[in-house]
Amino acid sequence: MELSYQPELDKEESMKLNDDARSSLLIQDYSPKPTIDGVKLISLRRFNDETGALTELVRLTDGKLDGVDSFSVAQLNFSELAPGGVKAFHIHEFQTDIWYVPPTDKLILILVDQRKESPTAGVMMKLVLGDCQSRLVIIPPGIAHGCKNVSSKPANIVYLVDRKFSPDVNECDEKRLPWDFFGREIWETPKE
Repeated sequence: MELSYQPELDKEESMKLNDDARSSLLIQDYSPKPTIDGVKLISLRRFNDETGALTELVRLTDGKLDGVDSFSVAQLNFSELAPGGVKAFHIHEFQTDIWYVPPTDKLILILVDQRKESPTAGVMMKLVLGDCQSRLVIIPPGIAHGCKNVSSKPANIVYLVDRKFSPDVNECDEKRLPWDFFGREIWETPKE
């Protein structure tokens, strides 16, 4: 969350604060954050009752996700991230990822558009996944992505990809950037 300096308040209408407190006041920035072209968030419906919960992640027709054009599932993966762990940065030239983090877990996902010709080149998005929410995140090729587990227990990621992983250097689309490529501070929890 970004904070900005508070505009000067009318001293007749506001509470009388000392000069030190008044000069240090901040207002949280609630304006819409920038988005990346092609990144989509799909809210999922979670059905819960006294016996538990169910979330329908995807519907498939012949390997294609209903409602997600031109995406055919080639592989389904499960990843576990240790408390405080950072996995970053992955980038694919051809592969699209679709991520799901269970609502019982909490991850920070950072996306940065690295596509040279993109209208949103260089734009960064920082999302909270899980944390009582059920949604999918579609990550197109050319978007650097990494995550941090901000909870005190292991966090899980279920993700679909439209290309099978290959360890062959001539076929591998699993490219990496250093975890601090966009600065170490992006992984820090803001202090308010």
